[in-house]
Amino acid sequence: MPEGLLTQLTDHLKTQAPELIAVSGDLVNLALPKEFEAAKTWLEELGPSEQIAVIPGNHDAYVEDGLKSAAEQWGDYMKGMTLSEQQFPYWRQEGCVALIGCSSAITTPPFFAHGEFDEAQAERLIEILKLTGDAGLYRIVMIHHPPHDDVKQIWRRGLKGRDLFRKTIKDHGAELVLHGHLHRSMINPLPGPTGDIPLIGIASAASGNGGKYPPARYNLFDVQKVGNKFECQMTEFGYQRIGDGVTKRLEMVIN
Repeated sequence: MPEGLLTQLTDHLKTQAPELIAVSGDLVNLALPKEFEAAKTWLEELGPSEQIAVIPGNHDAYVEDGLKSAAEQWGDYMKGMTLSEQQFPYWRQEGCVALIGCSSAITTPPFFAHGEFDEAQAERLIEILKLTGDAGLYRIVMIHHPPHDDVKQIWRRGLKGRDLFRKTIKDHGAELVLHGHLHRSMINPLPGPTGDIPLIGIASAASGNGGKYPPARYNLFDVQKVGNKFECQMTEFGYQRIGDGVTKRLEMVIN
């Protein structure tokens, strides 16, 4: 994580003037108080809370009170509209888009990094999917841990309840699902009611070009409603293995 890399990437992101920014977790390392304060400062520099939707990752829950500290420090950055007193799932609406934030973050023993999606959260997610679907919105669901099986040592790093998450999406639909956790840019199919739904992960926003994982990147989604149908174009920006500038790496339609 070279110094200045994240700042350069986020400065580039700001030039895109995004209406809504999705942050898929792991803003800290060991969930120490000073880390949460630093993450709060970074979020404030990135933009106002109404423009940025954050969900927690496993590192944000590394210690028992981690999620409590995250909620206290990050406040409205990690909140939105809900249908219950529970914080997750919540959703933000921007134009024709509903960004729905789930939480898979739980405190785990040392050297474990798995997450959990349970029946109670599934029931709440179903209600939000129904509501936003009936409203004719483009539903983007965000969860930190990927709900697929392509995870090394899945028993230690994967999502407990991934079958339940997949069933929820298959039965009730979504237009796009985003995840973090694996520090890699990746696209997988997720079964939906009428066909596969894109399931998209992204490389860490602070990873250098000489490490184990791909260098820092972010995805830009342009969602438009044309008649009764949606069109979504995804563009990936980030660093290459060689060089030090942010470039356009990929552009594709993901309808």
